[in-house]
Amino acid sequence: MISQLIEKIQKTKAPVCVGLDPMLSYIPEHIVKKAFEEYGETLKGASEAVWQFNKEIVDHTWDLIPAVKPQVAMYEQFGIEGLTVYKRTVDYCREKGLVVIGDVKRGDIGSTSAAYATGHLGHVKVGSRTLAGFDTDFITVNPYLGTDGVKPFVDVCNQEDKGIFVLVKTSNPSSGEFQDRLIDGRPLYELVAEKVVEWGDQSMDKGYSNVGAVVGATYPEMSRILRKLMPRTYFLVPGYGAQGGTAEDLRPCFNEDGLGAIVNSSRGIIAAYKQEKYKDFGPENFGEASRRAVMDMVADINRVL
Repeated sequence: MISQLIEKIQKTKAPVCVGLDPMLSYIPEHIVKKAFEEYGETLKGASEAVWQFNKEIVDHTWDLIPAVKPQVAMYEQFGIEGLTVYKRTVDYCREKGLVVIGDVKRGDIGSTSAAYATGHLGHVKVGSRTLAGFDTDFITVNPYLGTDGVKPFVDVCNQEDKGIFVLVKTSNPSSGEFQDRLIDGRPLYELVAEKVVEWGDQSMDKGYSNVGAVVGATYPEMSRILRKLMPRTYFLVPGYGAQGGTAEDLRPCFNEDGLGAIVNSSRGIIAAYKQEKYKDFGPENFGEASRRAVMDMVADINRVL
């Protein structure tokens, strides 16, 4: 699967991923009003607004980008109705030819971990039929439970030609409370990185592994270390833009050939119309504002690469 993502990155010349993380506060009033008129101020109404918002963002950006990353929590907050829209969004993006990274941060052990992997990446046996659940191409995985928690995901990746991104060094300010703790003189994130390489060796796809790593743009010096430790591991990089990461901060995440990383931006793209830079588009043309924000992001990153 990672080779397919790389092909799309090379084709679009855009190592970027749009995070479809919709909050009702991001959605223009006219979209919300229409959804509420049809379904009321209900979970169904809120979910319909999310769907219409997502669809317009995707319709205005799909030809510019290789991938999207819907964050499942933004859908789960609306219950079953929200999860239905999550699945609808995944399917719509795949129809558009986009690689879909489900940001689900799952991780458990044994049959539970295997069920998560099956539900998000694989197929489940239902009577005489074998059916896909959410059917994303990649998901994010929490490594806290160690190999017991990650191996079931790697197994499904190998069976289904799918991929995962394991949390290694995240972009949030408190990530260092655990990830930077020294163990035998080394920070924990380095030890996790070495396990990611070990797990990835079991799922190679041409030059890179289907087992990638989440590495935040907000810690460029750590990114440089991790790039050396994981030369054949693809990085999913959050933290650009709204969280403070710059294009210059991203450079250590990439290999010398310009590959090795895909950079995510969520509200910087989907809520671009709220920014001063794109205010002239207005709420009615929020999709066009998102398109322009993608183009600006791609140009900014390629300027550095």
